[in-house]
Amino acid sequence: MSDHLPANEAGKPLFYDPTERRIRSFVTRAGRLSPAQARALDTLGPRFCLPYQKTPLDLDAAYGRAAPTVLEIGFGMGGTTATIAAGMPEKNFLGVEVHTPGVGSLLKLIGEQQLENLRLIQHDAVEVVNHMLAPGSLAGVHIFFPDPWHKARHNKRRLVQPDFVALLASRLAPGAYLHCATDWEDYAHQMLEVLGAEPSLENTASGFAPRPDYRPVTKFENRGLKLGHGVWDLVFVKRG
Repeated sequence: MSDHLPANEAGKPLFYDPTERRIRSFVTRAGRLSPAQARALDTLGPRFCLPYQKTPLDLDAAYGRAAPTVLEIGFGMGGTTATIAAGMPEKNFLGVEVHTPGVGSLLKLIGEQQLENLRLIQHDAVEVVNHMLAPGSLAGVHIFFPDPWHKARHNKRRLVQPDFVALLASRLAPGAYLHCATDWEDYAHQMLEVLGAEPSLENTASGFAPRPDYRPVTKFENRGLKLGHGVWDLVFVKRG
């Protein structure tokens, strides 16, 4: 992502046209849709999925109400996202994911739990944040267990990089938060360094943060913890 330049004072996008070549932080996998996921995409997709566009999204219109909006980048199969959204009905949640089975899975949970405060976009998160979200429009951002790209030669593909963090920070309202979590220690320390270097963000802890109560422990995470694997949370807030 380092091939993009910061915005100028005229307020032009922090990233140039995303059709330009850049390093991707994900690999698109088709995956296999279950019948239930396919049904959810057909029946609930038209209501809860928003099309990607290159113009700012009217959040109030998208949800049919005015409420603080939290962005989640890379929600996987959506279990954590659904749990958090169900526990905070007073907030709107916008999930961005590129993989179709994950979108279908979360749509299925939306239907089962009758979650009205979730909207989904199936597209590259960098382009969504750059073009669809206005500066200062978010109350929070969640990035939970992003691909660690653990081989050293692939580290440049990691999502949490200085330019993307600067873009995210520009979309946060004063006092809003950015919460990252990873089970890769090397990535955790990189995240701490990158977030700590962003001048508009302030760490809520002296280093890594305790896991906030709203982030549930997944089965995969629980299994890892029992095996002695670590999990690191980082919670930064936008300076006023």
